[in-house]
Amino acid sequence: MKISEVAAKTGLSISTIRYYEQTGLCPGIGRGADGQRSFTGTDVDWLLLLSSLRATGMAMADMRRFADLYARGDDTIRDRKAALVAHKRSLDARQAELDRCRALLEGKLARYDALLGDTA
Repeated sequence: MKISEVAAKTGLSISTIRYYEQTGLCPGIGRGADGQRSFTGTDVDWLLLLSSLRATGMAMADMRRFADLYARGDDTIRDRKAALVAHKRSLDARQAELDRCRALLEGKLARYDALLGDTA
């Protein structure tokens, strides 16, 4: 699969995919006879995971540590799981804060609706 196809499937820009490869976050991308990158389904899955980790606020340093663990093989599964559990806990805390803020905002909007006589 070409890099443009991978970009379309993952939502990542071509420059981000190249950056992830150059920094070792996505190593082992094969090359075709023409020298162009040739991505596998596994590569796409890995990039989707990286994209999700980044979108949810995982620091690049933590992503690199996770990628390093992954590259070292199955002996690191427990450590990789621990890293993802820690990230999930961070997401849960952020979600709770967002929920609190949303409730406050909704209360304020309801108050303004009442003051303005808006029913919409």
